[in-house]
Amino acid sequence: MNFKSIFLFVLLIVFLSCKSKSYLYKIEGDRITISDSLQADGSIEAYIQPYREHVNKNLDSVIAYSVNTYSKSDGELNTAIGNFLADMVYEQSNPIFKKRTGKDIDFVLINHGGIRAIISKGNVTTRTAFEVMPFENAIVVAELKGIYVKELFDYLAAEKRAHPISKLKLVLDKDAEIASAAIKGLPFDIDKTYYVATNDYLYNGGDRMDFFKKSDNVYVLDYKIRNALIDYLHKIDTIQPVIDDRFIQLKK
Repeated sequence: MNFKSIFLFVLLIVFLSCKSKSYLYKIEGDRITISDSLQADGSIEAYIQPYREHVNKNLDSVIAYSVNTYSKSDGELNTAIGNFLADMVYEQSNPIFKKRTGKDIDFVLINHGGIRAIISKGNVTTRTAFEVMPFENAIVVAELKGIYVKELFDYLAAEKRAHPISKLKLVLDKDAEIASAAIKGLPFDIDKTYYVATNDYLYNGGDRMDFFKKSDNVYVLDYKIRNALIDYLHKIDTIQPVIDDRFIQLKK
C-alpha cells in the first residue's frame, strides 16, 4: 500500500467516526417556581424536625439581659452598641493574644457595617448574637507601625462614621482634622509599633481599610467575633453600654 492509499484510508476512517457521533446543539429549560403550593415530603420533615427543634432551643436560650434597645444609628461618631462590641472584642481576645505572645492588644477597630441588627431591650438570646453578627468574621491582631496607625486615624477622620473602637480616643477639631489621639490613655507615638485587633475582613482590605495590608505581622486567634460575643454575653449577664467620648468632634 503506497502513501496515497494510506492517506485515503485514514481519511475514510476519520469521516466515518465523525458521522457516528451525536452532538448537543440545543438546550432547553423550564422555570420551576418554589412556593407553598409544593407539597413537603413528610418523611424528610419527620427526619429533620428533631434537629430543627434542638437548634431552635439553643438559639432561643436566654444568655443575658439588655437594659435598653441599642442601634448602630443612635450616635454620630460612636454608638453604644458599637462601643459594646469593640470593648467585647478587646476583653475576649486580649487574654488569648497575651497568652500566645506575651504582649497586649493596644486597641480595637471593627467596622460599623458589620453590625447587622439592633439589640432589643429585654432578654438577649443566642439568636440575637447571630442576628447582630451573622458573618463568619474572625478576630485577628495586626502589627502596625505608627506611620500606618496614623493612616488609620486619617481614615476615621475622613469617614466620620461610627466604626467601633476600643482603648482608642480620637478628637477631631471643627474642620474634622485630628486634634488629639490617645491609646490606652497615652498620647499616640508615631515611632511605636501597635497591636490592633480587628477582623479578617478588614485586615484583607474590606471597607477600603488598606492600611492593614501594610502590617508587619498578623496573629490569627482562631476566634470568630460572633463566638466571642456569645461567650461575653454569658459572662456579663447585663448589657448597658453608653455613648461616650472615645471618638468626638469639637464644635468650636
